[in-house]
Amino acid sequence: MMASSSRQGGIQQLLAAEQEAQQIINAARSEKMARLKQAKEKAEKEVAEYRAQMELEFQRKVTEGSDGSGANVKRLEQETDTKILHLKAEAEKVSPGVTRMLLRHVTTVKV
Repeated sequence: MMASSSRQGGIQQLLAAEQEAQQIINAARSEKMARLKQAKEKAEKEVAEYRAQMELEFQRKVTEGSDGSGANVKRLEQETDTKILHLKAEAEKVSPGVTRMLLRHVTTVKV
């Protein structure tokens, strides 16, 4: 009977140890889930802050770009006007020669 009683006590101890182990495991899982949830919330907050920062940077660049593009348009217009004036001056220089050459070719009759 004593052997049976000590076996019964050993089984009870094993069951108690198993329950305690299960409680420890459950507590560890709960802690892990809480830490994961906290880490996820922190990551989402950081992503939102980063996104807001990038959006501000983008808006700033768009604003600067629109100001800069106005300056670029003005600069390109000035360069174009300068080139047009240069081409007109060159055309005036060569125009009499071109006219003479055309008249000579048109009025020359080949027999």
